[in-house]
Amino acid sequence: MLYDKLKEYKASDVYPMHMPGHKRNEGFMPSGLPCDIDVTEIHGFDDLRDPRGVLLETSQLAADLYGSRDAFLLINGTTVGILAAVGAHTKHGDKILAADNCHWSTPNAAELFGLELVYITPDIDETSSVPCSISPTAIESALQKDPDIKLVIITSPTYEGVVSDVTSIAEVVHNSDIPLIVDSAHGAHLGFSRAFPDSAVHSGADVVVMSLHKTLPALTQCSLLHVCSERANKIRLGQMLRILQTSSPSYVLMASIDHCLRLLKTDSVRLFHEYERNLSYFYESVRVLKHLSILNRSSGFYDFDPGKIVIITKKTALSGRMLADLLREAYKIEIERVFNNYIIALTSICDRPEGFDRLADALCKIDGTQRG
Repeated sequence: MLYDKLKEYKASDVYPMHMPGHKRNEGFMPSGLPCDIDVTEIHGFDDLRDPRGVLLETSQLAADLYGSRDAFLLINGTTVGILAAVGAHTKHGDKILAADNCHWSTPNAAELFGLELVYITPDIDETSSVPCSISPTAIESALQKDPDIKLVIITSPTYEGVVSDVTSIAEVVHNSDIPLIVDSAHGAHLGFSRAFPDSAVHSGADVVVMSLHKTLPALTQCSLLHVCSERANKIRLGQMLRILQTSSPSYVLMASIDHCLRLLKTDSVRLFHEYERNLSYFYESVRVLKHLSILNRSSGFYDFDPGKIVIITKKTALSGRMLADLLREAYKIEIERVFNNYIIALTSICDRPEGFDRLADALCKIDGTQRG
């Protein structure tokens, strides 16, 4: 694996007359930074722009693990994957369709490539204020209304964990003979357990981009772009990534991607079993809440990722910001994201039982409810 290869290189007697400038001299770097495995594209370590060796092995591992045709390693996050995917499948002046709660990388892609962005607005769940799933019927209606649309991009799961019916949406989009890109930044953990929704990779999308670092054990910026069908222009995707990604890719980040994938390959059953148990314990612990509430599946959600704990404040005197501040200051819990009427606590296979217990205990105390 890449990490082991880097450690072997560090232990060798080779002197680094190459980048980076720290030359693996730990005396010049703050303690804890992994400069010992921070190298450049030297002999034997492949080239991310044209992988043929150890980095190609990691890409193939990603494709095999998730079931895609091919996969690209991303070290500029899912953002660069969205930019590349949009740019690879459009030309200047094209129209693209996206939900108006999409990540800012989508409108940025439209700006970068001179595209016209047509928005579709999801319904809002009244009890929580959370945007609902994107309806296949709404996609179909938008495409019929504007047949000049050349690309559809949806987000599934959303920040809040709301999943759309990607399979039905893909069928609608492909009936118009255009590609479907799924921003699955928050869905890299899907597909490994039946307790969670299936991955968009398996659901008919043409390109799926996901962030390993959001919900799996990987360093920040570690992501993947999956080529899932013949409609995806793999050659153009590679060209766009060579343009948009840094020409000095971090081997620390790529080693993190490789390690994360190998961990999933060898130990995903145990890890997700423990994760399911932790989540089940948490949701059971907070069933007693009387004022605060926890988002679950609703009629407006096609499916929902239980790993996103969405805490709703609408029936209390607290705003989302007030609740987040209270959790931080009184209970030493830092949450992921704040909205007016709810907050998001992001969980993963790496969370310990004590973390779920601390959050459940804090919420019950704030709610004024005795835990069962």
